[in-house]
This record gives sequence, C-alpha cells and structure tokens, in this order.
Amino acid sequence: MSKILIINGPNLNLIGEREQSQYGSKDYKFLGDICEKKSKELNLILEMKQSNVEGEIVDIIQSARNKFDGIIINAGGYSHTSVAIRDALDIFKGKIIELHISNIYKREEFRHKSIISGVVTGIICGLGINGYILAINSMHEMLNENK
Repeated sequence: MSKILIINGPNLNLIGEREQSQYGSKDYKFLGDICEKKSKELNLILEMKQSNVEGEIVDIIQSARNKFDGIIINAGGYSHTSVAIRDALDIFKGKIIELHISNIYKREEFRHKSIISGVVTGIICGLGINGYILAINSMHEMLNENK
C-alpha cells in the first residue's frame, strides 16, 4: 500500500471559522475525516499534519523522504514566501501535489505567485475542500502509473 502525507500550513487549522467565503464552513476535523475516508477507499495509508511554523513544515517534509510515496501540501501563506519549504520539497523524490482551497488567482495579487509551484508534480486550486479529494484521487493514480 502506498503512503501519502497531507501537510497543511498556517491557519488551515481554523478553516470553518475564518473567511468562510474563501474557505467554506466545514471545519478541520471534517476535512481530516473526508481525507481519511477517501484514502481508505483507495487503499492508501494517510498521515495528515498541520503546522503554523515554517521550520516545523520543513522538518515534516524532510522526515517524509524515506517514509512516504507522495505529499499533498497546502502551505497556506508560505506558498508565496517560503524558499525553505520549496527547497525541502525539491529534495523529496516522490510525487507532490500543491493544493489551495481558494482560487489564488482571484485573490490579492501577492497570492498569484507560488514559490513552491516550480518543484511540484501538479497544482489544484479553487475547488474548496473538495480539492483534497481530487488530490488524493490524483495521487493514487500517479502512484499506480508505474505498477
């Protein structure tokens, strides 16, 4: 069975509370539950982590190198600012999907550029938390391409 890691960055633990027009009304527990359910349906082993701290996210990515086949990352605001997270992702040799709940291109101009996009396999944005289900499905397909 393939192992995937979902990493959520700053403020994502507060979805359902913050800016519901951007992030919807479902909370972080609901997000975890739907991701776990979808992963089980696809026979994937899922681990989900969240941190508001840039260095902790780098540590999570580094420790994933020899344990996970793929990473789905919603780096939140760090997508636009963190060279350190980008460098850690670049070291990871598995598949990587960058995910954004909101459409970053319909938001403030500074959000239109993601530093991490250049090192990921694919990008999903603007589909709400359903983007996580699409990302899990896509990761499953990518990981099974070579089997």
